[in-house]
Amino acid sequence: MKRRSFIQAGLVLASTGTAASIFKPAGAAEKVFKGGELWRAKATLPPTPADPTKRLFLTEREATLVKAIFDRLIPADDISIGASDAGCVVFIDNQLAGSYGDAAWRYKGGPYEQGTESQGNQSPLTPREIYRTGLMELEQHCKDTLGKSFVDLSDDEKDHYLDQMEASKFNYPSFTSSGSLFGQFLSNVMEGFLADPIYGGNRNMVGWKMIGFPGARYDYRDVANLKGQKLSIEPVSIIDLLKA
Repeated sequence: MKRRSFIQAGLVLASTGTAASIFKPAGAAEKVFKGGELWRAKATLPPTPADPTKRLFLTEREATLVKAIFDRLIPADDISIGASDAGCVVFIDNQLAGSYGDAAWRYKGGPYEQGTESQGNQSPLTPREIYRTGLMELEQHCKDTLGKSFVDLSDDEKDHYLDQMEASKFNYPSFTSSGSLFGQFLSNVMEGFLADPIYGGNRNMVGWKMIGFPGARYDYRDVANLKGQKLSIEPVSIIDLLKA
């Protein structure tokens, strides 16, 4: 039976009263329908807020290099602050120290083969390994080809290097293409800029305010009927909910 037909059949049953006998609630559910206690979901502990004063995975040199890269991917301008000021380095440092860094969500037993572009990253490296190895090889490549660290390049030189890197013009020993490493950095800096501030990035909800995202609000009943009006909704973070 097609889904549309099934829904229509259900509406007919409900209108004739037949559905009441078929879908009659029992037990705890029946108490709710008859006005018993409201069922509440089991409380889930929120994440522990990231501490920007603690370095969990990246070395100081690695963090400095990540900052230089991230700040060229999301530079400060007249619209918003840059990536590092928004906490993106803190964000990825905390993520790499946790289950994300270990690729705990991913099957890692192999075999590994070069996939198609639509299959995404097929590397056996975990995010931790990608950063540790990738930063080292990027730094060495800069020194070999430009005579200095990426950190010491001018902004224009950094932008040009990253453009070439994105276009897979460079060869890093541990990566099939420099573009794959660039993609890892770009994905993570965007995640840090737009994630809930409890994870260390999006400081003061700067990313959400920039795009008009309202954040972790419970519902929108207070504004649902305000049609045709500009809504200046102040975003809410999970951290704000913890303080309530």
